[in-house]
Amino acid sequence: MEFFTGLDVGMDETAICVVDDKGKVMLQTTVVTDPEAIKLALRPYLGRLRRVGHEAGSWSPWLHPELEKLGLPAVCLETQHVRAALKAQRNKTDKTDALGLAHLMRTGWFRQAHIKSEACYRLRLLLTHRRNLKRKFVDLENAIRHSLKAFGMRFKGCGRGGFAQAVREAVAGDPLVSELIEAMLNARAALWKQYLKLHDMVVKFVAGHELCRRLMQIPGVGPVAALSFVTAIDDPSRFKRSRDVAAYFGLTSRRWQSGKSIDVQGRISKAGDPDVRRALYEAASALLTRFKRKDKIKAWGMALAKRSSHRKATVAVARKLAVVMHAMWVDGTFYCGDPAARAADVSARAAAKDKKLLGTYA
Repeated sequence: MEFFTGLDVGMDETAICVVDDKGKVMLQTTVVTDPEAIKLALRPYLGRLRRVGHEAGSWSPWLHPELEKLGLPAVCLETQHVRAALKAQRNKTDKTDALGLAHLMRTGWFRQAHIKSEACYRLRLLLTHRRNLKRKFVDLENAIRHSLKAFGMRFKGCGRGGFAQAVREAVAGDPLVSELIEAMLNARAALWKQYLKLHDMVVKFVAGHELCRRLMQIPGVGPVAALSFVTAIDDPSRFKRSRDVAAYFGLTSRRWQSGKSIDVQGRISKAGDPDVRRALYEAASALLTRFKRKDKIKAWGMALAKRSSHRKATVAVARKLAVVMHAMWVDGTFYCGDPAARAADVSARAAAKDKKLLGTYA
């Protein structure tokens, strides 16, 4: 007889359910969210415990490796698949969720999520906080613009550098509003200073990372896009084909088919990491609009834009960039967007880009 366990992990407590290979419930309990406490609760079943499943979440990067260190056969489950499987439950509680996860472990009807390395999570933390600071900075700036509309003040054609001075001059005649806006501008300046600090950390790391620098040889791909892609993939061997990466980041179309009468192909799924998808879209947009030299992907994207629309072409180019970047990573190759260009010219452009990046932090 074999046993299967489902863990519904919470902030303070974890619901545990153990079932046998026939589906009979052997244990239902709740323990503190701690690997040692979980192992202690499962001690009577350790000899024949086949799988211990838990849903991917904020605790997974810490909990999963700790469970494996204790010798438990831990399996991290994809959230979307688990949510779809547990919809059949009449009532949703921690107890029933643990029971449902245990049955998923027993039947084998699950998809396993990839747990990234600790170093990868640290770099993703850098990218996440950089993004958060930038969003808060933009939110403050928009709040200032919106609040001053009540007094008929507009700030068109005002760049980011001259925004603070333009606002101070506009509200100089009103002591109360001037004092309020000054506090907002000081907070905005502090956020921008810390954002630049984190952005410099990103660029500095990419300057010393051979793979990221190689990916940056692709026109439009900058330090943030390269590092976001590398940290989101972590292990390129987990994708059998490079084109699977596009679907992983939600850049492929949804499809709904039923019989012969219904076959609908909709918009992109937008599954996976939205930050990576956004970075790839921005890289594709830069390739199509800013890069002036000849490039095979750009020519393909521009031809697609003429037949369809620029936005759809940008999404298609972003999808192709994801495939190309993964293939370069796996094969160890370099990017040559213009087949007619001489190898020496391609190498010279790559060296110039590396020199510019490295020169900033020499």
